[in-house]
Amino acid sequence: MSDFVASITDSLAGIGPAGYITLIVAVSVVCQWFAWRIRMPSILLMLLVGFGLGQIVSAEEVLGRDLLFDGISLTVGIILFEGSMSLRLKHVQDLGRPVWRLCSVTVLVAWALITLTAWLIGFDIKVALLVGAILVVTGPTVIAPILRSLRPTRRVSSLLRWEGIVVDPIGAVLALLVFQGIVSGEGGQAASAVLIALGKTLLIAFGIALLMGVAIEFVMRRRAVPDFLHGVFFLAAAITALVASNALQPESGLLTVTILGIYLGNRPELHLEHVAEFKEHLQILFVGALFIVLAGRISPQQIIDVAPKALIFIAALVLVVRPVSIALGLLRTKVTRNERILLACMAPRGVVAAAVTSIFALGLTQSADALSAKADAASGDDRQALVAQAADLQRIAGQAAEMVPLVFVLIVCTVAIYGLSVGRLAERLGLASANPQGVVFVGVNRWVVDAAKLLQDSGIPVLVVARNYVTLSGARMAGLPTITANILSEYAVKDMDLSGIGYFIACTPEDETNATAAREFSHIFGRANTFQLHRGAKSTGTGSTRRDTAGHLSARYAFVPPLSRAELDRRMMAGMTVKKTALSSKYTLADFRRQYGDDAVILFVQRGGVTSVAHESTKLPSAEGTLIAMVPVTEDAGAARQPTAQAPATDA
Repeated sequence: MSDFVASITDSLAGIGPAGYITLIVAVSVVCQWFAWRIRMPSILLMLLVGFGLGQIVSAEEVLGRDLLFDGISLTVGIILFEGSMSLRLKHVQDLGRPVWRLCSVTVLVAWALITLTAWLIGFDIKVALLVGAILVVTGPTVIAPILRSLRPTRRVSSLLRWEGIVVDPIGAVLALLVFQGIVSGEGGQAASAVLIALGKTLLIAFGIALLMGVAIEFVMRRRAVPDFLHGVFFLAAAITALVASNALQPESGLLTVTILGIYLGNRPELHLEHVAEFKEHLQILFVGALFIVLAGRISPQQIIDVAPKALIFIAALVLVVRPVSIALGLLRTKVTRNERILLACMAPRGVVAAAVTSIFALGLTQSADALSAKADAASGDDRQALVAQAADLQRIAGQAAEMVPLVFVLIVCTVAIYGLSVGRLAERLGLASANPQGVVFVGVNRWVVDAAKLLQDSGIPVLVVARNYVTLSGARMAGLPTITANILSEYAVKDMDLSGIGYFIACTPEDETNATAAREFSHIFGRANTFQLHRGAKSTGTGSTRRDTAGHLSARYAFVPPLSRAELDRRMMAGMTVKKTALSSKYTLADFRRQYGDDAVILFVQRGGVTSVAHESTKLPSAEGTLIAMVPVTEDAGAARQPTAQAPATDA
């Protein structure tokens, strides 16, 4: 076995660039899939695997330092561009002041407190200022996966997304200003360098972003770019904006692509959903690769050396810095107490912090080497001053090198702390569900109301959506949450609050509406959790492929057996009822089948504290579990049924 491991290690040590990139992509995908299966933060697993892989093969040795860091810069920019395109200004119409405070006051307070903490644990004040600037960020690479699994309220989601995406470039700009001050020396020269850098950064970022945004909008409105090129067209635009901005002012590109993404994402009538989907797939790939590569640059000895400082530093950030900065930043805003508590317990660091730390640590080392070379070439008093300045910068660069393993430990610990605990906290605060099992019914009828009521009585969140207010009267009378909206409207697709919801069932009378809605919401819930009612009998024989809807345009069929809306309505009108049946060793699934026969329609299955929509692939419990089913009325069933208000027969 040891010989086999040794041969694998030797093979990896001699790997080329193509093989290394292939390995990183494959490992990142496997890590994310495995983390999804075991329900743990994928970033945590990728960091640990990347750290282990980095001890065998080094990215810098395989790819070269310049290519590696240029690639990191490009991928971080693409990630921020994708995230900023998802930010909707309408989502923060009632949260404008809190978002502004999170991106200004909270950032400044966090910067001051992190700087103080870094200085107290032994960093030079200049390095402490740089560490503080870098670590004010949270970032979409860590926030988005947590929000995807939590599905919190729209308010909390908007606050966390805006803070994570907007503060990332702000942190990079702050770090750039501190870096400019450090390499420029002391006094007025440093202050003027900082002011000039800030002015250039803002002017270049806003100038390039707005000019390119207007040009892209002009081209898109005139259909000058074919649909099949939209994804790569926006990718090329983002990369061009990033590189051009960085060429004019170093590290300004992240701010540029963030502004560009927010501008394009909020322009009316552009309809960039397909572009966003393309970018999201790229983001998932890039995030995995980046975390594995960056983690691989850390050695075990570096972790051991920095561990005592890191643990103190992390404790201060989690227990003091984040709660205090949120409390002061959101003082006298309309953010609720529970929302503030959740925000105070949600500040994991991500790939931007890791990438920016590596870039500026390398930049300080290169600046120190350049200044030393300049001092060696000088003479007289100038040489003496340059030697002293170079020695000071070398000392600072040596301390800055400690930032890289420190930030690595910080990312691992904060992702573990927040990613593993925030779900339970959000659930207790009533702001999210750690395991969303709620059901949204699109369309309403008596069986929908009865089934939703039984789910709600079991503690499962439900939501009934229909486009006609009057047809929702039965659901409202039964005490169910309702929304009057066309499920294909802009509001439903982008703005509807789906906190706690894990399943989608399209059950309107219109099969095409059901299919379209289910296909659209599969992007939110996943294809495995998105259902529609059966369309009815399929055509057979010659020409059926021309008349039947293509399989990829339909979602999974709900219930066992899968029936059409018309058939379900017919059965309810014939006297069937929706009831809840507990299975046990005394009353098994076989007994249930014998009592109700083939007429029973199993709608939902509950077992082990998990509720799921029944479908043809569902393995039904034989003796332990609960069924919510539409069954013929028997003497026992009639006594067990809880009456509900009758809903109209159609929700059109």
